[in-house]
Amino acid sequence: MATIPLNEPTVAHASGPVFFAAGFRPFFLGGAIQAAVMVPLWLMVYGGGLDLALPMNPALWHAHEMVFGFAGAAIGGFLLTAVPNWTSTAHVSGRPLMLAFAAWLAARVAYLACGMLPALVVAGVQMLYLPILAVLVGRPLLKAGRARNFIFLPVLGLFWLADGAMQLDWALGVGDGMAAAYIAIGLVLVLIAIVGGRVVPGFTLSWLMMEGRVGDIRPVAWIEKGGAVGSVALGLVLAAAAPGSAAAGVVLLAAALIHGLRMAGWRGLSTLSNPVLWVLHLGYLWLVVGLALLGLASFLPGLPVSAAVHALTAGATGTMVMGIMSRAALGHSGRPLEVASAIVGAYLLLSLGAALRVAAPMAGGAALGLTHAGGALWALGWLVFAVIYFPILTRPRADGKPG
Repeated sequence: MATIPLNEPTVAHASGPVFFAAGFRPFFLGGAIQAAVMVPLWLMVYGGGLDLALPMNPALWHAHEMVFGFAGAAIGGFLLTAVPNWTSTAHVSGRPLMLAFAAWLAARVAYLACGMLPALVVAGVQMLYLPILAVLVGRPLLKAGRARNFIFLPVLGLFWLADGAMQLDWALGVGDGMAAAYIAIGLVLVLIAIVGGRVVPGFTLSWLMMEGRVGDIRPVAWIEKGGAVGSVALGLVLAAAAPGSAAAGVVLLAAALIHGLRMAGWRGLSTLSNPVLWVLHLGYLWLVVGLALLGLASFLPGLPVSAAVHALTAGATGTMVMGIMSRAALGHSGRPLEVASAIVGAYLLLSLGAALRVAAPMAGGAALGLTHAGGALWALGWLVFAVIYFPILTRPRADGKPG
């Protein structure tokens, strides 16, 4: 199988242990372990078999740790790996990377033990990671002057503010933590719309050309110049501000249509022989499905919002994150872009788990069983990923280069 070449930073330098030679290493592994561990813990809390003495709503605790823990690690790993490529600068490595990862990890420990710690201590620890990440990726972006990528900085800022709103709710009883959680999920989906719109068609076209297959991917100008990102952002803002309203429903259904039209031109069916590509198309398809479900929930009383939320989180976010992680880790560790059969199985476990979790709130008496089954399959997918990618992420590059 032909593989897609991966651009590397023109300046390649690493200091310290191999595990901290580039951002994708600690954050991709940390995010995978977070997903594999925290979902089973949540299922035990949800089912009543485990009491962590949580000082906040358990559902919000779960949402926070999946959004700011799991997705936060994925965002950090992606940006710390992509920005050097965009700016032709060195990977962040050594002590600065250790500091960023330590801040992320300390927050995970604090939230696991939040029942035994003062709320303000937990909040203070949690609020450290994103500013550190913003500095590490913001300096090279601003210095390089690549305006196209500046969008990631305000998104990081808004993500941090949403986290702060959740901390205020829990520590001081100020604000609405659930609204903040939905805003944070919306920001993650905006990032998926931005990054997915770049990498999915780009990687697909490069692979088709290497395979010698005739064809083209032609973007729709108005969709790429704001229609895709704007429709997601507006729809999710309306869903947070006026949940269940007809206005929110119409905009979300329009967003689903726009993103469906967008990905229809990406030739997804042509990638079925290349798992590291079709998983990205599958992840983006989950975004379309989730937006459609969230829009329909405004008009169908029997369709729970939680079904749509899990299509967007467990489905779209989980699948896109694993797809990008699995490809980037191979390419940036000097390996061919061909995933092991176990990782293909992990891709399928994620989508099957997400589908069961989406179906659960509509399953009546089977809801609890489907919730546990879906969560277990999803977490198992991430456990498989962590086991297979542990040596890839902790050992030196296969080609002998630094990074």
